[in-house]
Amino acid sequence: QVQLVESGGGLVQPGGSLRLSCAASESIFSFNAMGWYRQPPGKQRELVAVIGTGSLTNYADSVKGRFTISRDAAKNTVYLQMNSLKPEDTAVYYCKAVKAARPPVNYWGQGTQVTVSS
Repeated sequence: QVQLVESGGGLVQPGGSLRLSCAASESIFSFNAMGWYRQPPGKQRELVAVIGTGSLTNYADSVKGRFTISRDAAKNTVYLQMNSLKPEDTAVYYCKAVKAARPPVNYWGQGTQVTVSS
């Protein structure tokens, strides 16, 4: 069974930075795509950033220019570097991995809390 373990969340002041990590229990190249989602308090889960085949990336408009998704295959880990954090970035951040199948199989981590507040 695939396991995804997130880490790196915490409390940070507006304008600060955090780096989230998502460690997978198997090679990240066994997945079609990996990404980060977030769920703000009282709201639905939303896409933040995704990295797929050929290292193609995609970002939510709200985080473009501030967040960067990357991966380290040797460590089976995907990262989310978050800079210039805003209070509206406060959410539980989840890692997701997708394996090709019909239908595709989705795996989720347990989530890590990010709170941006002064």
